Amino acid sequence: MSKINFGTDGWRAILDKDFTFENTDKVINAIALYIYKKSNYEKKIIIGYDPRNKADEFAQYSAEKLAEFGFDVELSSNIIATPILAYTALKKQAYAIMFTASHNPPEYLGIKFIPPYGGPAEDYMIKEIVEKLEDKFSKKREQKKYHKVFFGEEYINQIEQIIDTEKIKNSKIQINYDGHHGAAAHTFKNILKKHEIPCNYLNMERDINFGGHMPDPKEKYLPELKSLCIENGLIGLSNDGDGDRFGVFDENGCFISPNDIIAMLLKHLVKNKNYTGKLAKTAGASSMLDLYAQKNNIEVIETPVGFKWLGKAMRTQDVIIAGEESGGLSIKGHIPEKDGIIANLLIMEMLAYSNKKLYEMYDEFLKELNRKFINERVDLQLNSSEAQDKIINQFINFDKIGKYKIVRTSTLDGLKLYLEEGSNILIRKSGTEPLLRIYFESDKEEKIKELIYLVKQSC
Repeated sequence: MSKINFGTDGWRAILDKDFTFENTDKVINAIALYIYKKSNYEKKIIIGYDPRNKADEFAQYSAEKLAEFGFDVELSSNIIATPILAYTALKKQAYAIMFTASHNPPEYLGIKFIPPYGGPAEDYMIKEIVEKLEDKFSKKREQKKYHKVFFGEEYINQIEQIIDTEKIKNSKIQINYDGHHGAAAHTFKNILKKHEIPCNYLNMERDINFGGHMPDPKEKYLPELKSLCIENGLIGLSNDGDGDRFGVFDENGCFISPNDIIAMLLKHLVKNKNYTGKLAKTAGASSMLDLYAQKNNIEVIETPVGFKWLGKAMRTQDVIIAGEESGGLSIKGHIPEKDGIIANLLIMEMLAYSNKKLYEMYDEFLKELNRKFINERVDLQLNSSEAQDKIINQFINFDKIGKYKIVRTSTLDGLKLYLEEGSNILIRKSGTEPLLRIYFESDKEEKIKELIYLVKQSC
């Protein structure tokens, strides 16, 4: 039997190859043992699934299994976004199991385990579950019947407490939205429709192949949305397969990186909504965030890459916004889990407050910081952990990259090299795929290209 590997955010594997009912049975048994040890039968287990192939079948199978074990189980009555299930877990103080592979290719499926605090499970929790993968749960009480439940209503109520939908409506903003055939599409549409906010919609229906694109809201996977923004001069918003990431185009069809959006939203929350507290960002996120925070006396919490670390910061410290470079964010008063739906609405709210175009706001923001930030990422396929470690370790001994002197290093997550002229390079292992991820940040395209060439030559 293939090995079950839990990565940064749960277990993901290729459907019908490694992600099988046999392996899922092992994971569900292990989760049942973990939950019973922590809370006996006191807490419910809620289960959701995204639009992926067979996700609904695996969710139903798991609901039946856990109810058979004697747990009180609620199964989502429809496709659901991960942040909605996470919020429901927090609201009900329940454990949650989400069948999703997030932004991974369509042939993948996965399981994400969410504790009652409504955010990613911590490493020690996953470790305990993994240790039980070969064990069987022995039910301690009579079999139950699971119930199908619609989980979306309370989540929408929560969103309406945070976002000023009336201000968005009154601003007469119109947008383009690409549902990306994902789990967030209909919830986002229902919120806009309820508040009479006009929108042009693309790719809203379920498609297990996500229209032939990766279900990741990056520029290269959103060609229709880009074209529509150029055509009608409106901003474009999108989400990934399970609705926890966001992607943004301005009115000219230019993609604005999550790094830039998170920095601008930090300003919006502080200036327009009087939020106070700290900024939480991953080691891979842009120095733009640090620079804005420094200029405005906002303390920065830097974490390893992965929202589980940001979620922990949100649960333990006073955080205004938590954000990562891959398009995940959440804010104070919401769940300690990334939420692409609220990210889209915050962008609309920010525009409503400013009464400006997004590209105008972005240009003004860069002038305020007096520096440009360009980010690129290169992924190296290295199947063995030893090969990945070897490359990281060799860079530890470098004192310069080409002509650029290394003035500081950080080993918070992998290895981050800070160069004398202000650029930085982060080299780290992927927690979800057999890759070495290398992040580059500088102020000039030419310098980014040069650094990529130099690093590749040294690998």
